Amino acid sequence: MKKILITGGAGFIGSNFIRYMINKYDDYNIVNLDLLTYAGNLNNLKELEGKKNYEFIRGDISDREFILKLFEKEKFEMVVNFAAESHVDNSISYPSIFMQTNIVGTQVLLEACRIYGIERYHQVSTDEVYGQLPLDKKELLFTENTSLNPSSPYSASKASADFIVNSYNKTYNMHTTISRCSNNYGPYQNCEKLIPLSITKVLNNELLPIYGSGANIRDWLHVNDHCEAIDLILHKGRIGEVYNIGGNNEKTNLEVAKCILERLGKSEELITYVKDRAGHDLRYAIDSSKLKNELGWEPRYIFEDGIIETIEWYLKNKMWWNPTK
Repeated sequence: MKKILITGGAGFIGSNFIRYMINKYDDYNIVNLDLLTYAGNLNNLKELEGKKNYEFIRGDISDREFILKLFEKEKFEMVVNFAAESHVDNSISYPSIFMQTNIVGTQVLLEACRIYGIERYHQVSTDEVYGQLPLDKKELLFTENTSLNPSSPYSASKASADFIVNSYNKTYNMHTTISRCSNNYGPYQNCEKLIPLSITKVLNNELLPIYGSGANIRDWLHVNDHCEAIDLILHKGRIGEVYNIGGNNEKTNLEVAKCILERLGKSEELITYVKDRAGHDLRYAIDSSKLKNELGWEPRYIFEDGIIETIEWYLKNKMWWNPTK
């Protein structure tokens, strides 16, 4: 059986990916490594507890001694790195935490992969490393050849990690790939993010905060589509390559908020405009044609269907997101 280390597996995207892999591959042993910060939640994978091909280990990817001992013991064959500090607002307030986890942590993992001869390493990155696109030029999209121009400490730390991954591929001939995704949504997403924040605020009849005028545009990718894409890249992607993953669902933040309000039958009077975030990127939009042409991937979800499914999940799982329940 092939043993795969998935870091950050108790988080939003990582837990969805573990569930996807467990359901698809009977012959894979999955080891979930997570530090269980505020964004990690073992309840995301409660149904997997006790399965023979799943194991959880608590630990920090930036702890070199711990990671080297873990790799020596477990003999991993593949590594998928989801572990990251990812909330932009937090990166503005506490940038050093992001540098430690996202940069140092990535280098420590890569060094362990080099020492112990891991056959495949995949880095989960973000479209935010490209910076921003103008609102008035809809024909412009991020491609894998777009220059990196990060705007926040978060995106700068992720761009740095991408450069380190690429250097290990070129210097040590390590078998690496990188994926850069657009904004994800779906079940088990922490309530600090726009869509679950909006849903839970509205369900509690609280004001829904929107930065600036709400005109900032994001390309929304359902987490299930993201998981399928990573699976394809991990098994069939070309070594040393970067692949963009986008949902083809561009929406302004205000459009997303209004869609949630309409679906829940609430008034738009709940929307409140707040001071814009420092360095707030205007627009992200992904060109996924490389992934489509090389590996045959296309997103299955359109936003209008995915958001309904997501809202219904939060309605049915109040005990997951509301500590008072």
